[in-house]
Amino acid sequence: MADDLFSVKDQIVLVSGASRGIGRGIAQGFADRGAVVVITGRVAETLEETARQLSRSGAQVHAKVCDASDAKALQKLADDVVAQFGRIDTLVNCAGVNKRMRAEQYDEATYDYITNINIRGAFFLSLAVGRHMIQARSGNQINIDSINSHRPLRRVAPYAMSKAAMSHMTRSLAMEWGEYGIRVNAVAPGFIATDLAKPVLANPAIDEWRRKNTPLGRVGTPEDIAAACIFLASPAASYITGQVLYVDGGTTCGLFWPLEV
Repeated sequence: MADDLFSVKDQIVLVSGASRGIGRGIAQGFADRGAVVVITGRVAETLEETARQLSRSGAQVHAKVCDASDAKALQKLADDVVAQFGRIDTLVNCAGVNKRMRAEQYDEATYDYITNINIRGAFFLSLAVGRHMIQARSGNQINIDSINSHRPLRRVAPYAMSKAAMSHMTRSLAMEWGEYGIRVNAVAPGFIATDLAKPVLANPAIDEWRRKNTPLGRVGTPEDIAAACIFLASPAASYITGQVLYVDGGTTCGLFWPLEV
């Protein structure tokens, strides 16, 4: 018997930061399940190649270049998607950047680069899409958070701060927009095997620490994050809003001290 409880078929889904990594995995997850997916990023060549690759199986994936730190560009993006497709059912706020260094080494330019994309851009894209969702009195937004919003890792202070802000942004917008039938949630990935993360995870010391601090043992994949987003976008999650779902193999569930018995 067909069951649409977890279906995202025919949804119009906008995914920011989708040219690679987790964003690309999320876009592919929705596209493979019959959604019409619009992906955004800053580099036209990379973005368009991603759209071509994801469309090879007949999926509907469309590329729109947009600077995630430009509020006016984000509003135009939302307006253009609605003009072309009639609505936006699901927004996935995935665009994000990071630079690892000691806190005292950050300068203003680096701080602004990280926070302008990670939280300022995410907020204004949520608002741009949210205005259309308010008019439609329906919609779903999913913010890609991080385990750094639970406890910050060292040497990524501005990134961790931006993700902590995203957690509260998620709750705040859920509180304000629930009356319009709009749900807002977040997915917080743990250690995910993307091309950017693989060199770090390949470090023997990091790999040993990760294995000892992840109850499920393995590294996560972009598909794991996509699955959580698909669930939150589906009718199965229709009574879930304002939540941060940690998809981390159990890393944040406790402190793992080195005692065997």
